[in-house]
Amino acid sequence: MEVWAIVMLAIAVAVLLLGYPVAFSLGAVSLLFGGIFLGLEFFSLLPLRIWGIMTNFTLLAVPLFVFMGVVLEKSGLAADLLNTMGELCGRLKGGLGISVVLVGALLAATTGVVGATVVTMSVIALPVMLKNGYKPELATGTIAAAGTLGQIIPPSIILVLLGDVVGVPVGRLFMGAVTPGLFLIFLFVLYILLISRLKPGCAPAYTDKRHQREAVHENSDENAHENSGNLSGDHESAARFYIRVIKSLVPPLLLIIAVLGSIFMGIASPTESAAVGALGALLLAAIHKKLKLNNLQEAMRSTTRMTSMVFFILIGATAFGLVFRGMGGDDLVESVMTNLPGGVWGFLFVSMAIIFLLGFFLDFIEICFIVVPILAPIAQLMGIDLMWFAILIAVNLQTSFLTPPFGFSLFYLKAAAPPGIKIQQIYRGVIPFVILQLITLVFLIMFPVLTTWLPDLMDSLRTR
Repeated sequence: MEVWAIVMLAIAVAVLLLGYPVAFSLGAVSLLFGGIFLGLEFFSLLPLRIWGIMTNFTLLAVPLFVFMGVVLEKSGLAADLLNTMGELCGRLKGGLGISVVLVGALLAATTGVVGATVVTMSVIALPVMLKNGYKPELATGTIAAAGTLGQIIPPSIILVLLGDVVGVPVGRLFMGAVTPGLFLIFLFVLYILLISRLKPGCAPAYTDKRHQREAVHENSDENAHENSGNLSGDHESAARFYIRVIKSLVPPLLLIIAVLGSIFMGIASPTESAAVGALGALLLAAIHKKLKLNNLQEAMRSTTRMTSMVFFILIGATAFGLVFRGMGGDDLVESVMTNLPGGVWGFLFVSMAIIFLLGFFLDFIEICFIVVPILAPIAQLMGIDLMWFAILIAVNLQTSFLTPPFGFSLFYLKAAAPPGIKIQQIYRGVIPFVILQLITLVFLIMFPVLTTWLPDLMDSLRTR
């Protein structure tokens, strides 16, 4: 029967690759194998499992964070950030690329919605980068990678789901993900700076009319008197620009402090802080004069669709996991994984390799609900810190958005990119960023303290 459990897992993956809906595929396969090998009476346990899912207070954070992200996307916050950061960093070689990474990080810490971030930056930033002479591979790769930062930088939907699946407090996961997120941002920025120095034609400095005018004033003394009026006007426009920078940066930073600060200081649970974030998003939308009825209705529709999809998949995965364990599949996997050469390191290598390879074909939610419940108990049995293990999985799952052929960020980017951008250019552009994410994963495996130091520090501060 244990062998048939593995066959069931293989058939479920094959059905998913054929494109059938995830929730119904998992439910149908589990009903088929459970009915044959365990009997229909076995499913009398399923309603209690579903009731536990629907009454889970932690999972209530999912619709609240999704609503916060959708409302912020429609508030115009992303457009303002991209415009101002582009002008602020643009004079550097690679400055536009750096600004895209920084804006992606800020949007990740406020919205956490990967699709919305990638599409918004593709529409706004990609044409400017291409017009300014950026190589299409670098421009598309930067936008796709920056958009995926919402997977690891809290508040992140996948961290909420992983916390529930693995059995780790979501607040600790959020704290543990801060350093890996910052490390990824550092690597992305460093790569863009290096490539702009080694290959200046790939990422030239940004030039607009104001910068060109200033260059003319610096290099032409004979026109200085004639253009004095323009210079004073430039000083005034510079002052207005910095005021605009402050107005663009302060609101998202305040929202980040309100959401994450309340969790880290122990003032609110992740679910309560998600409610604070949803309220803050509504206030920001009102400030930007985008809190209109049609925008609010669309935000609620998007939230309902996303939340329904997640919970339907979770119910289907619960039925699948129930049958898989009932048939003894977990015992077989545990026996194989615990007897791998290398002990804990062998288990980590094989489990991370499996998740990485599945990310080429499956969605992160599917991996989270199918594979992680099988691996987490084995990790706990082997004495692995589950919070550290969950962060490793989250970073690994982040690459699934970038790996062809089914990386969702690649699809979002291609749909919103100008017609001249080919999918082959996008594939080539994301390869360096996938490598950087794998480097981050290796660093986190070698130095677990990068993940655990902040949660341990906050715990010690609370006990004083």
